[in-house]
Amino acid sequence: MTKRIRHRDWRWLALWWHHFFALWSTIDGQTRYSIPEELKKGSVVGNLAKDLGLGLSDMFDRKLRVASEAGKQYFSVDAGKGELVVNDRIDREALCGQSASCVLPLQVVIENPLHLYRIEVEIRDVNDNAPKFLSKEKHLKIAELTAVGARYPLETAQDLDVGSNSLKSYSLSKDECFSLKIKELANGRKVPELVLEKTLDREKQGIHQLLLTALDGGNPVKTGTSKITVTVLDNNDNVPVFKKPLYKITVPESSQSGLMLAKVEATDQDEGVNGEIEYSFADHTPEILRSIFQINSATGEIFLKGKLDYENFATHELDISAKDKGIPEMEGHCRVQVEVIDINDNAPEIVLTSQPSPVPEDAPSGTVVALLTARDLDSGDNGKVTLGLPKGSPFKLKPSFSDNYALVTGRNLDRETFSEYNIEITATDSGSPSLSSKKTINVTVTDVNDNPPVFSQPSYDVYLKENGVPGPILYSVSASDLDFGENAKVSYSILDSKVQDVSVSSYVYINSDNGSIYSMHSFDYEKLKVFQIQVQAKDQGSPSLSSNATVHVFILDQNDNAPAVIYPSSAAMGSLSHQRMPRSAKAGHLVTKVTAVDADSGHNAWISYRLAEATDASLFTVSLYTGEVRTKRAVSEQDDSSQRLLIEIKDDGEPIQSSTVTVSIILEDGLHEPILDLRHKAAEPSKKTGRITLYLILSLASVSVLSLLTFLILAVKCIRNSRSSNTCCMRRTDSDDYKNPNRNLQIQLNTDGPIKYVEVLGGDMLSQSQSFRSCMSPMSEYSDFTLIKPSSTTDFKEVISVLDASLPDSTWTFESQQVSHANRF
Repeated sequence: MTKRIRHRDWRWLALWWHHFFALWSTIDGQTRYSIPEELKKGSVVGNLAKDLGLGLSDMFDRKLRVASEAGKQYFSVDAGKGELVVNDRIDREALCGQSASCVLPLQVVIENPLHLYRIEVEIRDVNDNAPKFLSKEKHLKIAELTAVGARYPLETAQDLDVGSNSLKSYSLSKDECFSLKIKELANGRKVPELVLEKTLDREKQGIHQLLLTALDGGNPVKTGTSKITVTVLDNNDNVPVFKKPLYKITVPESSQSGLMLAKVEATDQDEGVNGEIEYSFADHTPEILRSIFQINSATGEIFLKGKLDYENFATHELDISAKDKGIPEMEGHCRVQVEVIDINDNAPEIVLTSQPSPVPEDAPSGTVVALLTARDLDSGDNGKVTLGLPKGSPFKLKPSFSDNYALVTGRNLDRETFSEYNIEITATDSGSPSLSSKKTINVTVTDVNDNPPVFSQPSYDVYLKENGVPGPILYSVSASDLDFGENAKVSYSILDSKVQDVSVSSYVYINSDNGSIYSMHSFDYEKLKVFQIQVQAKDQGSPSLSSNATVHVFILDQNDNAPAVIYPSSAAMGSLSHQRMPRSAKAGHLVTKVTAVDADSGHNAWISYRLAEATDASLFTVSLYTGEVRTKRAVSEQDDSSQRLLIEIKDDGEPIQSSTVTVSIILEDGLHEPILDLRHKAAEPSKKTGRITLYLILSLASVSVLSLLTFLILAVKCIRNSRSSNTCCMRRTDSDDYKNPNRNLQIQLNTDGPIKYVEVLGGDMLSQSQSFRSCMSPMSEYSDFTLIKPSSTTDFKEVISVLDASLPDSTWTFESQQVSHANRF
């Protein structure tokens, strides 16, 4: 007889006796249901939502699903009612065989966050199988002289049901020569035996027809029958007898075909042909056993014919018959029990209970990624499985009940470094030698908006010519975001700020998609020289992140202003300028000085003067740079008393801008030069001259001493301040400073923000030259000094210089010599 054991059955039995404990904080206690087998499809097992404390909406939103460790999906969930229902026919005998307990373990998985619930469904047996004999008919041959009490083993019936529904008893039809006895084996198995109760008489009855009935304990009782035919034989009155009624052998499942497993031996006290014994398997031996084992009929040696598999059959039971060749034929019986020893011939297997869930990169350590189970069909140490991950993996395996594991995060993840992981899990059993297998699980890391947009550079310098057409692109800024999807989509905007008390948005516009900045109107360098734009780049994540960059817009001067005459004042008003001069004037006599200014800057503001037309071109000349009108020769009597000069004033820009002024000069007799009169008067003696001269000398000495002390104090203070702070000092020297102290410059220093500039105010319209020196504290490597605005066209009050650089490492000086286009008159 064969005992069949399924590896999975042992798993379920072990799980049934296993103590319940939690996997981690998301594992709840086990829930157990009990149902009979053979329920109709759709039958309710239990209210899963209620028992697990879940709402119906939770079951749908969190994608509740049921996974069966048995492989086949016997149950499903009615999401509308939250009930666990039967999904397919459940045959307990097919699932658990003869096991006393049949439990189907289920894993209920819900997501967001990932939770695992342990469910057990006990399958109760129903009496749906009747006892069954493998052979419907059995033939026995018994000699008539056989002693009373002889026993003949009969075939046992099989009942697939268990418990009270299993095989309980046998009965035998009534016969005065035979009775039935039940022999109980060590493993609890009951074997019927036919007992001879009365000496047989062949002449009286040669054949006995018996009916063996097997009964189970179900309600109603089910039965199975086998017909037994006993033929009474003459003579040959000794039956072959085995040395042992039971032979026990053990054999590894890896044994090769042809291996001799055991030798059974029987003896017969008869002689001759009546004592010759022939061995064979019992008639009811299944074909599957005949394919695995074979017996030598002459020697009783049992050989391995096929392949053993512990996972399918751990024990085999063979019924052996020994028959003599006498007439009548006599038969003896024994049983051989073969125990198969398990070897480690099955590699462990990793089964995913739930598919890996995408993991946010900011997920805390310990977040569940996937649920998996380790399986090994072997038993004992050969079936003990451990799982491992490669060293340095950002994930960990957390064991739960039985061979279930949770794949969890071991540390913080960064999608920008690794957007996905291929996790190789190794399963190793404890056999010798151990076997292993590997499984790769792909885990995707989802993006979280943890990176703000970053501009290609923190600030941008844009140079724009004045008088441009509104609408063209000034510049395009760009920012990138390391995040993904919506978190990486960048939009641009201009932060509100003021430029000359006007919102910067009225000057420029930015394309929110590509960062292109457009001008909204034309710019005038003379009104606006430089301004800043604060551009913000913001992503579309939640919450959104942003960063800022500064765009410095420098307006470049164009030669769009013609020189404007500011002296003579009448010419500046558009009228003819009238001047007088004596006929006695010599060569080089200063008649007048034409002064003009240009609102542009740089080369565009460099002014030159030229005599375009004259009544007598040989009499007058105009200085190219100062505009001084002087005589080229002495005035003669033949020269006209009225002279008209047309003076052209040009700048140095491209294209050249020019203007003209007309000067009318009247030559008069008897008109003296002011300087000669002053000299004549100075030559006249006076009584008070000596006393006044003494007072002047004393006053000059006092002023000089005070000026020297003041200068020394200011110099020391300037030196100290230049060493301790980022200050700038500027000194102007002018050829007329000593004569006119009111021409000293006023200095204003602005160092706010990245743009630093010096504003110089003051000066005389008629000063011939101006010399500037700027002194920077030793703080940087270089400095630039840029003229961005010339003097105004009316009062020559403002000169602005822009300093756009770092402060120098050592004291740095820069001298700018500017010819003023104005001659002292």
